[in-house]
Amino acid sequence: MRQEERLTSLRRNVRSFQYSFQTVSLSRRPAGASNRMFLLTGSKGPQGAGNERRTVYQKIREYDLLEKKKTVTALKPGEDRAILLGLIMILSSFMMFFLLGITMVRSYSDSVWTEESSCTVLNASITAEMNCTYSCGSDCWRGSKYPCLQVFVSLNASGKVVRLSHNEETQEASSECFYVPKCRKDHAAMHTIIANISERLKPQQQVPCYYDPDERQDNVILTRLYSQGALFHSLLWPSCMFAGGTLIILMVKLTQHLSILCEQIGKAKR
Repeated sequence: MRQEERLTSLRRNVRSFQYSFQTVSLSRRPAGASNRMFLLTGSKGPQGAGNERRTVYQKIREYDLLEKKKTVTALKPGEDRAILLGLIMILSSFMMFFLLGITMVRSYSDSVWTEESSCTVLNASITAEMNCTYSCGSDCWRGSKYPCLQVFVSLNASGKVVRLSHNEETQEASSECFYVPKCRKDHAAMHTIIANISERLKPQQQVPCYYDPDERQDNVILTRLYSQGALFHSLLWPSCMFAGGTLIILMVKLTQHLSILCEQIGKAKR
């Protein structure tokens, strides 16, 4: 009986000790610690996964932006230079068209000697001395003379006898003389030039000539100042420059459009 009472008292003491230990541990723990630990533990899984996904997305986005920036910085200077070159070529062609329009094209369109034929030289002789002036310095002009060569031909297209001039400028300078040399002090040199021309234009010689089909001008000219061939070749180069500049700009724009399409297709495949 005494042993059983001792065991019972020991059990009671152990239980009381355990109860007191639990009470002390609970009293020392701050309020809501278990709830917070549960909340932190429970929320750690989904929030951590979202952060990881966001981090991966940001890395991919930053990589795409970096690659795109590298492509843009690599292609933009070349594209800008190509477009600038195309614009310069187009502007240069416009300037050339303007200059040719007020010089060659205007002279060609104003010329009335449009029909080509052949003429027979009837007479070529020096008839008189013509006065001219030449420059001897700043605000200095002196007079000189050159021989006037008159050439008469028979126009084979109509049979008329008309006076022959060298070109349109000679006709405007002097309607009587075949050729007007550059005025200079040396009269003998100008006389030699005219004499050589007179020897080449021998009587009964067939020479090409241009006449006015509307008969507004009675004389004919030997050569046109600007022929169709010269006009074509002079307008060919600015036309090629304009076409080249336009083609360069179109190619750059096409390249940019294709690069955008390729980028959109690559994003769609991802």
